[in-house]
Amino acid sequence: MVNNTVVTEFILQGFSDMRELQILHFMVFLSLYLATLMGNFLIITSVAMIPHLHTPMYFFLAVLSSVDICFISSTVPTSMVNSLRNDNRISFEGCVVQVFCVIACATAELSLLAVMAYDRFVAICHPLRYMLIMNWNACFQMTAAALVFSLINGITQTANTFRLQFCWQVVEQYFCDIPQLLRLSCTDTQFNEIFNFACVLTMGAVGSVFLLVSYSCIFSTVFKIQSGQGKYKAFSTCIPHLTMFSLFAFTVMFSYMRPKEMSSLSVDLFAAILYAILPPLMNPIIYTLRNKDIQAALRKRTGVKATWWTQRASPRR
Repeated sequence: MVNNTVVTEFILQGFSDMRELQILHFMVFLSLYLATLMGNFLIITSVAMIPHLHTPMYFFLAVLSSVDICFISSTVPTSMVNSLRNDNRISFEGCVVQVFCVIACATAELSLLAVMAYDRFVAICHPLRYMLIMNWNACFQMTAAALVFSLINGITQTANTFRLQFCWQVVEQYFCDIPQLLRLSCTDTQFNEIFNFACVLTMGAVGSVFLLVSYSCIFSTVFKIQSGQGKYKAFSTCIPHLTMFSLFAFTVMFSYMRPKEMSSLSVDLFAAILYAILPPLMNPIIYTLRNKDIQAALRKRTGVKATWWTQRASPRR
């Protein structure tokens, strides 16, 4: 990756130039960041320490939580420090690292959600063969394939972006993101735009088709279940996953594929928050709020506070 740029640093667009709002931004992002770390670390430690959670479903959930921690850590801490210091500059090298981390983590998130859809398909449609199909070798291989693909996609898109020559510095986003960086280039970006559009469209389309096929089979099987409790249990594990996949996929596609005419600072900031902050924050809440196994693990590990929280989270009977 050759650096032919005349720019040695970038200036990230903050949420406000007013000092009071910058402090507010810092406090809000700090709260969201700490909540995300706490929720995802609780999932990881619970899955690692509780023997009956050593199953493929919770293994994938722990890996997803690890990716979520990396995902939100690649953008939010930098934005918080910039607001606190009232200095929105980021070095060229720091911007390269940030773009790579965002693309790699977003790809890993999408890939793991697709893998988790396959896991749910096997568990519901082929329950007697579940442990035969989803053995640990298969789980490790699917996870490794998702992570390796994410690294390759991150390296490719980062290298493709920073081969350009940049003549402007102000990135209209609170972190370095490819669509905003392309606007700063004084060289032809047509290939980059087509390449990025094709990558996002391909991954989104493949993931969506895979999800639709899996859940068509799942819902077809669930509707044949006679027991109401069995239907509820199946839906309770599928609906949260389907919700998070849809939210994440559509916000990423909206951020990277929408026409330039639909771009504005407020829309770009809102879309970035939806796909870079909301999924890492909401995944622990959605996957644990009605999951009795995770709730029991939380009670065991955190005692009275976890018991109070899970009682509040459980629906009233």
